[in-house]
Amino acid sequence: MDQPPQAEDRLPLQEVAPAAQWLLLALLSAGLAMGLEMASLPAAWLIGPMLAGILAGTNGATVRMPRPVFALAQAVIGCLIASSISPTIFGVVYADWPLFLGAVVATVAASSLLGWLISRWRVLPGTTAVWGSTPGAATAMVLMAGAFGADQRLVAFMQYLRVLLVSMTAALVARLFVDTSGAEVPAIVWFPPLQAGPFATTILVAVTGTLAGMALRLPSPHFLGTMILGTVLHLGFDAEFQLPQWLLAASYALIGWAIGLNFTRPVLRHAARALPQILGSIVALVAFCGGLGWLISSTLGIDPLSAYLATSPGGMDSVAIIAAAAQNVDISFIMALQTARFLVVLLLGPGLARLVAATVKA
Repeated sequence: MDQPPQAEDRLPLQEVAPAAQWLLLALLSAGLAMGLEMASLPAAWLIGPMLAGILAGTNGATVRMPRPVFALAQAVIGCLIASSISPTIFGVVYADWPLFLGAVVATVAASSLLGWLISRWRVLPGTTAVWGSTPGAATAMVLMAGAFGADQRLVAFMQYLRVLLVSMTAALVARLFVDTSGAEVPAIVWFPPLQAGPFATTILVAVTGTLAGMALRLPSPHFLGTMILGTVLHLGFDAEFQLPQWLLAASYALIGWAIGLNFTRPVLRHAARALPQILGSIVALVAFCGGLGWLISSTLGIDPLSAYLATSPGGMDSVAIIAAAAQNVDISFIMALQTARFLVVLLLGPGLARLVAATVKA
């Protein structure tokens, strides 16, 4: 006699029509994202839809993100990163390059060691822990991790958990140094007037960069191809991009859904079992970077809050908002060090991850 189906086999969304699944997913994502925004938490329109996708995926949702749509979302993020790299940053870094080099190397080395330990102890499979421990460039690391064989779902779990905890810690530290409660957050303009030239440039770079990345067989070609082409045009030819908030929010949501919908109950249980070790690695990295900030402050005379925010491991956009609200910090120094580490992680991350993973298998 056939065994009756287990309760876990009868998942709520399995029999729901695909159109209804997408509608439920969109409504839940909007609610979670707006809740995160009201709580002033970072990356609300990425983390909210990702959480909604996890809830849907672990409850039997059968819908999945079409590959062309996911590719377009990655290309938009590539344009965003390219447009965020300011030429003035290089002058600040050049003036104190030994300091920046030492801080970046120390942070990347510490995060690589933590990733190596988690992999060595078999807490997470393969190179997942190495990619998940990388400090900064969270979305970029998640997008590239899948192309290098890591479990993209668990990498996202590690990266965005770190972004949340690090950002909240940085905000708390800033609050201890200066009262930012009265600082006004600029209103978000969701639908600004489209500028024909910059917006057309954005679309053209996204399409061309994607095709070039595929032709060159780059890992994560839609993201990396667009980012490289956009950076060359932005820095070398002063190209301007326009990335309206609605386009960014939609791209974040699409990436969040693509990741979240691939979660299953076994994957979620595995992530939950690894949560103590992941939290421990995040706390250790935050403490290390805090100590590095104290060392920079005490030896070079930089104010403690600037030094801490500059070395904070990840959440560059939220660090920028906190620094702007504090008003009495060295924003140029903070963003220069954050950007320098971001670029190093972006350029060296794949090779470093493979190197660390090779030592784990040795």
